[in-house]
Amino acid sequence: MTKQKQRVSVLFMLFSILFSVCLITANVLETKQISLGPINITGGLLVFPISYIINDCVCEVWGYKSARLLIWTGFVMNFIFVLFGAIVDVIPGAPYWHNSEGFHAVFGLAPRIVVASFIAFLAGSFINAYVMSRMKVISKGKNFWLRAILSTIFGESCDSLIFFPLAFYGVIPTIEILWLIISQIVLKTLYEVIILPVTIRVVKKAKEYEGVDAYDNGISYNIFFDRKK
Repeated sequence: MTKQKQRVSVLFMLFSILFSVCLITANVLETKQISLGPINITGGLLVFPISYIINDCVCEVWGYKSARLLIWTGFVMNFIFVLFGAIVDVIPGAPYWHNSEGFHAVFGLAPRIVVASFIAFLAGSFINAYVMSRMKVISKGKNFWLRAILSTIFGESCDSLIFFPLAFYGVIPTIEILWLIISQIVLKTLYEVIILPVTIRVVKKAKEYEGVDAYDNGISYNIFFDRKK
């Protein structure tokens, strides 16, 4: 029996690469606190919401199963980056190299923060994809803008509600954690709203280019890959 060859989508591959790059870049930029007027945020906030926008695009065009592959691919790539960064961080530097402190500030992430980040990312990303998928079926493909915004609110809320308590409870005051959660949800959702016209255009062009517009009727929303029959 011969296996049918599956066509590899170059566009999906490019989305996956950009998704992984955004996650890794956000990890590095998170190490710097920046000020936007009266608001203090981490540098990672500038790029991390793009991963949710890509998640929306992939789920809308190719469906939940492709979004699931995207999420796990990004997770593995991010894990590899963090793992090798941590390994190099603990290896003693050369005698003539004097930037150990700076390197450690970027790559020497505390295990607690790493675990919190990974759990929050998986939970938030899968909820984002689930909401996008279910709302598309229920609305019969209408109101993409509403699906994109609501899925981001649910996904980012889950991400923040998991990450900040796991990473910082007992380290910073509880009231500050609460404000961090609220500010992150609001700012990331505003990011989605501001860039929404671009997202809508990208989705439209992707559907035309690929010739697909997936509807997840009767699928399993297992976050792990389906077993082959």
